[in-house]
Amino acid sequence: MKLNTYVNYNGNCAEALAFYEQHLGAKLLHKMTFQEMPEPKSMPPGTNPDGVLHARFELGGTVVMASDGPPGKVEPMRSAYLALGVDSVEEAERIYKALSEGGQVFMPMQETFFAHRFAMLRDKFGASWMILHERTMGATAR
Repeated sequence: MKLNTYVNYNGNCAEALAFYEQHLGAKLLHKMTFQEMPEPKSMPPGTNPDGVLHARFELGGTVVMASDGPPGKVEPMRSAYLALGVDSVEEAERIYKALSEGGQVFMPMQETFFAHRFAMLRDKFGASWMILHERTMGATAR
């Protein structure tokens, strides 16, 4: 058994993938548009032929799958987050700046009892993220 994460976007999946490649170092492994599917005539009404039917990308050693969801049916992520662990305060701050631009911040980047830096936000594509630079319990800020 294997558990994977699958994220649906509201028509902006290709843009989100390019953004994650540029700002997070994600690596696109596969992308197929609706018009590339074997039976494009079976596309649901209102579907953008250039929309992403299915994609796979690697981020932080994990494969994430993604697509443009059915028109009018996709909502921003609620109560589930892509939790991104980083190795430095600087990397946490850089990623926070990129992902929060045009998005919605739930918890601004800050030091906590469990992390040198921690933040919670939804990016401009509708994906919710936690950014975490963990601390060893008992360690001081660095």
